Amino acid sequence: MLIEQVPTVIRKIFPKTVWRLPKKEKTVYLTFDDGPIPEVTPYVLELLRQHNIKATFFCVGENVKKHPDIFQMILNDGHTIGNHTYNHLAGLTNFSKKYIENVYKANEHVNSNLFRPPHGTLRYGQFFILRKKFFIVFWDVVTRDYNQKISGEKVLNIVKKYTRNGSIIVFHDSLKAEKNLRYALPKAIEFLKSEGYLFEVLNDKIINN
Repeated sequence: MLIEQVPTVIRKIFPKTVWRLPKKEKTVYLTFDDGPIPEVTPYVLELLRQHNIKATFFCVGENVKKHPDIFQMILNDGHTIGNHTYNHLAGLTNFSKKYIENVYKANEHVNSNLFRPPHGTLRYGQFFILRKKFFIVFWDVVTRDYNQKISGEKVLNIVKKYTRNGSIIVFHDSLKAEKNLRYALPKAIEFLKSEGYLFEVLNDKIINN
């Protein structure tokens, strides 16, 4: 559970960050990290299109530069975007100056006031600098679709077990997650719809409400 749904005591380590957005209506927020890439992102977009669902994509700047056409597809479909650094850097293993520069480099291509740190890790110095410009978005449910040692069925069960009203759910439009994503995402969407959840995007207006 420490991975799939982070306990409240750990969430309090980083104040004024976003983990969950409970609302009166049953609502969830699908998010996708690490793209865009041609092997996976178009599949995700088509699936969301079929279900008339909008989501939020936390994009790696380098991938946006390599695949601007796919990035534009995300925007054209009405999804929102967030910054996920330029090179998918981990905060704890990089000096703050390098890390901050990498985030701002990504923003030249992504241009969003939402930021999600890769691996969910930040140094305090990085956190206090970045929160002046960005809404820092973590998650309420991480599906672990990237973990190739677990099955797509396990990924689906994580969604079923931990999702609640206001959950921010993380999938990954990446090669590492592709097999589990293709199995679990369509079934997760069907499950969430059957449970009566609405799907919304993340943006500054929703976060501020």
